[in-house]
Amino acid sequence: MQQTMKRTKFLSTSTLVKISILSAIGYILMFISIPLPMLFPDFLKIDISDLTALLGGISLGPMAGVTIAFLKNLLQFITGMSNTGGVGEFANFLIGGSFVFTVSYIYSKKRELSGVVIGLISGMVIMTIVGCISNYFIILPFYETIGWPIETVVAMGAAINPVIDSKMSFVIWMIAPFNILKSGLISLLTLPMYKKTEKVLNRVK
Repeated sequence: MQQTMKRTKFLSTSTLVKISILSAIGYILMFISIPLPMLFPDFLKIDISDLTALLGGISLGPMAGVTIAFLKNLLQFITGMSNTGGVGEFANFLIGGSFVFTVSYIYSKKRELSGVVIGLISGMVIMTIVGCISNYFIILPFYETIGWPIETVVAMGAAINPVIDSKMSFVIWMIAPFNILKSGLISLLTLPMYKKTEKVLNRVK
């Protein structure tokens, strides 16, 4: 009975409209990315597009948050803005979606500040792990197929951090810190915003 009620609420017109709006905002935010050349290679850029998915997940539930993470990447792909044949968008959804789901699920079980904090910390850990695994097995091998040999990627990392000398060390010293920084930034933005966003979204029927 409770599962049916949750499914009905998720599929309500009001919730679907909110998901659509947050997805569109997330898609727009994907165009605002900041390179950090002193820390990471040029192709690793910080963006906060997962913020809308996270706020939506906290307010509307984990499935809504994951749906927003999916839709913003789908929009990126179908509008022809992808330059990775959809692999980058899939990875972004996989990594960002793991963060969004973890935070919003934990918050759904403990709807107070401590629940958000625990969720954000757990989400950062999960996002970093998923980011490392997906880069090692999916993203970096894909770059090789489009003319970016792994040696080139490793050299880009080594130019910033001499410790990097292999794909594994690139993942450890570049991908992991990048995802920690990105999820940390989104977490800091979420803390002062989530309660107000939750009230606004739940007020609109």
